[in-house]
Amino acid sequence: MKTLFRLVCLSLLLVSTASTPPMAYRWFNAQGEPAAWETLVSQAAAADVVLFGELHNNAIAHWFQVRLLQELHAQHGNQLVLGAEMFEADDQVVLDEYLAGWITDQHLATEAKLWKNYATDYRPLVDYAKEHTLPFVATNIPRRYASLVARQGLPVLDSLSAEARRWIAPLPLTIDPELPGYRQMREMMGGAHGSNADQMVAAQAIKDATMAHFIAQHRHAGQTFLHFNGAYHSDRHEGIGWYLRQTAPTLKILTISTVEQSQLDSLAQANQQVADFVLVVPDDMTKTH
Repeated sequence: MKTLFRLVCLSLLLVSTASTPPMAYRWFNAQGEPAAWETLVSQAAAADVVLFGELHNNAIAHWFQVRLLQELHAQHGNQLVLGAEMFEADDQVVLDEYLAGWITDQHLATEAKLWKNYATDYRPLVDYAKEHTLPFVATNIPRRYASLVARQGLPVLDSLSAEARRWIAPLPLTIDPELPGYRQMREMMGGAHGSNADQMVAAQAIKDATMAHFIAQHRHAGQTFLHFNGAYHSDRHEGIGWYLRQTAPTLKILTISTVEQSQLDSLAQANQQVADFVLVVPDDMTKTH
């Protein structure tokens, strides 16, 4: 009897001291309330544009991008349009040729400016589009032009040829330097108005505006456009979303952000209202690159 009692006590002790299995992610809504994946999918399916803001080196975010793509394709079929920051607009011809099966993935890798983590993180999205004959839009400004703006300021784009300006948002570009995201960027660089920090803000804005331009150009009535971008391009409904609303204020835009936290029990106050849905991942999660 004593032996049995000791075994029961030992079992209770083991249960009480066992560590809780770590969580890899949690979803929250903008108010910090836990959100169900089914709710996110339902609202994304009803949107005109979905901006999925990722952390570029987080595998959980990339996995959910594929899952959301599958869910929206199941509901919208060929009325779904894809696009991504990770492809520069002047690579559209090469990307289209790959999607059509005219060139191989080796040709795409050689002739397009693919990110170093393309094979692991973005190829699954592109190959899904290829398999299901979905359009995939290269939305980002060619980085050489964004770099030019960062060095010399926005007016330098006026000197580009008409051919070059095809891959950029229409000029002149309106920038609201007091948008919180742009203001924070300038402050992080320790710059005031009229400094080099303004040029960095302008480089960020021309990226945001160009992505918004190509989303609007390739999305037609009745379609849902699923766009993949760094979270900082769409957080707090700024960036891409802000530029989309300048020309289409009634557009239904749903935003998703990815954030890191040391704990996943609740959404930190600083991360509330960052997006309509927030994917929280541990800050010690293994990075993909």
